[in-house]
Formats: sequence, structure tokens, C-alpha cells
Amino acid sequence: MSFTPQDVAEIVSRVMDELSSIKTSDNRATVARSASAVVGERGVFSDVDSAVGAARKAFEAWQHVPLAIRGKAIDAIRAICTENLHSLARTAFEETGLGRYEDKVNKNLLVIEKTPGIEDLQPVAYSGDFGLTLAECAPYGVIGAITPTTNPTETIINNAIGMIAAGNAVVFNAHPRAKRCCAFAVDLINQAVMSAGGPANLACIIKEPTMESGNALMNHPGVRILVVTGGPGIVKAAFQSGKKVIAAGPGNPPAVVDETADLDEAAKNIIAGATLDNNILCIAEKEIFVVESVADAFMAALKRHGGYQVIGSNIARLEKHIFHDGHFDADLIGQNADKILKGIGIDAPASIRMAFIETDKNHFLVQKEQMMPVLPVVRCKDVATAIAWAVEAEKGNFHTATMHSRHLDHLHAMAVACNCSIFVKNGPSYAGLGMHGEGFATMSISSPTGEGLTSARSFTRSRRCVLKGHFRIV
Repeated sequence: MSFTPQDVAEIVSRVMDELSSIKTSDNRATVARSASAVVGERGVFSDVDSAVGAARKAFEAWQHVPLAIRGKAIDAIRAICTENLHSLARTAFEETGLGRYEDKVNKNLLVIEKTPGIEDLQPVAYSGDFGLTLAECAPYGVIGAITPTTNPTETIINNAIGMIAAGNAVVFNAHPRAKRCCAFAVDLINQAVMSAGGPANLACIIKEPTMESGNALMNHPGVRILVVTGGPGIVKAAFQSGKKVIAAGPGNPPAVVDETADLDEAAKNIIAGATLDNNILCIAEKEIFVVESVADAFMAALKRHGGYQVIGSNIARLEKHIFHDGHFDADLIGQNADKILKGIGIDAPASIRMAFIETDKNHFLVQKEQMMPVLPVVRCKDVATAIAWAVEAEKGNFHTATMHSRHLDHLHAMAVACNCSIFVKNGPSYAGLGMHGEGFATMSISSPTGEGLTSARSFTRSRRCVLKGHFRIV
């Protein structure tokens, strides 16, 4: 079933408006019945208790559904999200005001097509003199998930496919600036699951998400496990819940360019990765370290491939424009590079994808994670220095790093030193997510808690079943 943009707006408005009217009704008995009728098949709830209760009921029903139906439900989610791909991207772009619409189309398509489903849950069998042991992936139950404004619908779809495939139900607390597009995604997911024979409300979401609703979800006794995709503050709060946490925390991904690199390819790949959705992804290149002997040639290559170098007194103007009072300007996060430059009087062409400055390793753009297509370039005397400074800038997040080199020893040294969940060699950072790269996709990269790139298997617990003395059949 495909929806036009007008349909999308009407669906979201209807769900939100009906919930609002329920909240203000004087007849409490009518309220309860109406709420069940309105949201029981849509997954949108006005409070955490109702959402968790509905998700628990859905989870219990889901346990009795054959695995074949589970697979069909995942296929149906992929299908309905593909049919509504442009509406998902458009609603996210218009509501959040971040990034680029065309990049959101590609990110949503990535998770629709490359998020693993039930195929990720293969059992393991051990047989020997003492019999047979079978290890299988079992669900946790109700998962509480916190999602960001940077990848709102992508994270909802990616998490939901993996969690539902694993046999769980999930309650989302979306970022307040992305509540409508996320509600639309949850609506689609529930339609898909039910069309395949599954229960309503396997995916639920809070209508008006707040810090308070997020804390209530994380501390709710009906939630077994938390999956948090966000910054250090929300990750810290999740750990304080006492529950198991899968945390996708911050990153500050460096890119290193050595003297053996194909400089044009390096420039193209770094710009492509750093400017995907205007640098709001946590895996995107945030700072560049280049060996001094090729630094000038590399920066010339950046300019050939869509980069705009800010020089002279404009550097100070740019610094003051994007960073003040110890923080990056929130109004400039995820904006186009030409728009950011217009703010300091530079009339750059709309075709540029990235602005860059040359600076030293201690600059705030190097040492602080930011989400704008504005990158610092740091000259380094040799590759060893470049790697060391890159590791320092990455801040021990162990998230993502990239390197451009044709020297295997250099690539190996960087891989060992950065110790990241994702290390991309001679490609854009997003290749590590399976976008124009091999491997599955995820929007929750769990470096703080060690799961790395999460998939359906990440949302399961291992259960072992043993048959003593039999079924070693060879």
C-alpha cells in the first residue's frame, strides 16, 4: 500500500489529533475504549504504561506465531516502507530540518534492504560423545528504544526489523523534533505486521516524547532491555536504569590520508562520506589528517571535487559563526555548506558539498564532535603522526575511522591503533554501513557496550538445550 505526501500528512494528523481529543475527553470510560480503538492497531500511545502494556500483549501473541509468519512480516515491512520511501524521507526532512532529502531517501532504502531479518538467527548445534547440544537465539520481550533526530525513520525501521525478527516487541521514544515522522514509520510497520498475520502493536511509540517519557520508558519494569541511539547524556541515563543496555554512543571519526594515497579518490570519498545528509551521521568523517608532503595536492583535490576552502580572516568569522558559548550553533547543524558560508558573507555556489579549513590538531573542529559539512584539515609530518593524532581526536569512542593509503603496513597500523567498530580503507565512511559497501546495515552502532554493528541477533539471548547420551549420529 503506497501513500501520497498528502496521505502521509493526513495519517499522521489523524492519529495525533484523535489522541489529543482522547486526552481531553470528560468521559473516562469512553476515553479508554476510544484509545484502544484508535491506537490499538497504530502503535501510537499517549503514555509509557499504555505503550508497554500493549507491546507486552503483542509480544506474548508473537511467541505463538510460526517463524514463517515472522519472516513474512519482515518482508511486508520492507515492502510497505519501500512503497512509501519518498514519503518517509520527505516527512523526516521537513520535520527535523536537518540534512538533505535525497540522502534521506538513500539512507531509508539502505536499512529497508540491508537490515538482517530472521536469517540472522541461525541456531548452533554441538554433538559429541556425550550427546547433542543446541543453542538458539531467544527474544528478550519488550525492548525500550531511544532514537535520535539525525536518523529518525531510518533508526525506527532498522531497529524494528531486527527486534521484531528476533521475536521481540519494542516501544520507541523518539526525539521530540522527529515525533511525527517516527509515528508514521511505526504506523507503517504495524500495518505490515498485521497484514502478514502478526499482532498489533509489536512496534509502539510515545505520541509526545520528552525527557520524562524517555526516563519513564528506561525505568519501566515491563521493559527488559534498552537500545539507545544518541549522545553521551542519554547513554549515561540508560546505564543508570540497572537494565541491560545496548548503547550506540558518540563518535568523532577521523580520516587519515598518507603520501601513497590516490588523492583524487581520497578527496571524492571523504567528501562523499562527510557530506552524506550534511554530516549528521555518527559515522561520517569529522576531521582530516594528511601527511605534509601531499597536503597541498590533497586540498587542491578537495576543491576539485566539491569542497570550498575557507581562508584568511574568513576562518575566524566561520569559527564565530558556527561555535559560541562552548557549543556548536544548533541552527546550523545539518545545513548545506553554502548556507553556512552565506552566514559569513561568502556567496559560495549551491553545488559545493563541503567547506574546509586548514588548522592545527588542537582546534575545536578537530577535538569536538560536530554535525556540519565543515571539516578541518591538519598537516602531519608523517603517517605515524597522522595516525597518533587521529586516535587522539577519536577520543576513545572506538566508533569509526577511515584511511586512504596504498601501503598495507600503514593501513594495518591504523586499523590496530584506532580499534574502532568500523574501519574503512580507501572508501567513504558509509561503506562501513553497507552503503556502496559489503555487509549488512545498521543505524545503531554499539561501541560503548561492545555489540558493534547491531542486527537481529544482537536483540536476543542465547538459550542452550542439551540431550545427554543421544543423537551423535555419525
